[in-house]
Amino acid sequence: MERELTLHQAKMNLLRVVDRIKTVDEVQAIQQVLANYYAQKVNEEMDRLWDNGTINEQVIEQWGKEHMRTPYRYAQ
Repeated sequence: MERELTLHQAKMNLLRVVDRIKTVDEVQAIQQVLANYYAQKVNEEMDRLWDNGTINEQVIEQWGKEHMRTPYRYAQ
């Protein structure tokens, strides 16, 4: 039977891994692993949204035309 990790246990496991880091190269390697993991999750979600029709080429084209900058408030 597989035991579920609590969020606390998961954090403690990650801290044990981080505690063993000795070089900048190891930090960069772990950062790359995490970046790849989350990039894969984004791709999976985008595929799911495409497959269920939530997004399509028209939606993506519309996103490209949106103005999404935050307006600046200038001091008076």
